[in-house]
Amino acid sequence: MNDLTADVVILGGGLVGMTLAIGLAKAGISAHVVDNSDPAAQTADGFDGRASAISTASWNLYAHLGMAEALTPLGCPIEAIAVTDAMKPGRIDFKPGEGDGSLGRMYANRDLRIAMYDAGAREEAISFHPNAHVVKRERGEHGVSVTLADGRVLKGRLLVGAEGRKSPTRDEAGFTPARWDYGHRAIIAGLTHEKSHENVAWEVFYPAGPFALLPLLDGADGVHRSALVWTVAEKDAAAVLAMPEAMFLNEVSSRMHAIFGKIELASPRTSYPLNFHHTVKIVDERLALVGDAAHGMHPIAGQGLNVGLRDVAALVEVLSDGVRLGLDAGDAQLLARYERWRAADTFMVATATDVLTRLFGVPGKLPSAIRRFGMAGVQRVGPLKRWFMDEARGMSGDLPKLLRAA
Repeated sequence: MNDLTADVVILGGGLVGMTLAIGLAKAGISAHVVDNSDPAAQTADGFDGRASAISTASWNLYAHLGMAEALTPLGCPIEAIAVTDAMKPGRIDFKPGEGDGSLGRMYANRDLRIAMYDAGAREEAISFHPNAHVVKRERGEHGVSVTLADGRVLKGRLLVGAEGRKSPTRDEAGFTPARWDYGHRAIIAGLTHEKSHENVAWEVFYPAGPFALLPLLDGADGVHRSALVWTVAEKDAAAVLAMPEAMFLNEVSSRMHAIFGKIELASPRTSYPLNFHHTVKIVDERLALVGDAAHGMHPIAGQGLNVGLRDVAALVEVLSDGVRLGLDAGDAQLLARYERWRAADTFMVATATDVLTRLFGVPGKLPSAIRRFGMAGVQRVGPLKRWFMDEARGMSGDLPKLLRAA
């Protein structure tokens, strides 16, 4: 699509924004996607060590959008989640029963980006503008327009903010999210290791913060791989990032209690601050927010991307239903329906994640004995454990059609 006018203008072409454009294209709704990053850099080998847990519901979305064939051979099924207090006795094992399927699939973000860009390139209804910078946004009674730094003006009926936690579109529109900082920083790295992870994700709670090991598919050469998310106090982050590689690996190995044997780094170390924000109001005149622009949460439960993909599925369903009835994509009734649909789900997941973070993930806030008592309670109360497992699958709540089984 080369016309400068489309139905929707999406600002942000990441894992949520571009997936939204693909979903809209499948429904016959055209979109401009504006992103300030370079796709070649985003998909470069070793760009970063980030990985995402894709829930069953999110997988159904990818299947509906035609991405399953590309992604199937690249994902590692999560067959269990081991939760432990500093590797002491009494760990919780979240393991689905026979016939329940896995708790999701683990993907390197690079692999998700490659599949997403390829799927987007096949859709004529998508016009992708990478390496582009927005200098002006306008919304009015009859449409929206976005001016880029090179002078191009993109027009549409609806503007979508999908730029992530620091969304300038959200801030410019005057949304006032509840927000706070946890005083943590997540250290991210890819690891290779001697022993198999056996498709188990580990969440280890230390007094200084959570330490997660996320299983990735073995490499083509058979090497075992995992993604590390090590939470440290903000004041300690610079020192951890500056450690010589051998010292860093020794620190990581000691926290793993050598369960994977010898380990090596497979990507550069990166980091990002951990904070919370939640915007109750996610629509305005011809404007909708999706993903981290609307709600950013601690990675302790691994649900950030999945909640964003639930936004995508809901917005696609609402807009496609409206367009079939002859309404334009920016109709206020459609946006109000989207906001109502997403309000309960996003609030519940954001609140539950924040409670988990404060109970188990904030350094020094919870004595070890109390932490173990709380974990044991989750283990013993069947409905509570089932709720956590349903959330891991992304199968709770009123799901849009795109999130149900393909």
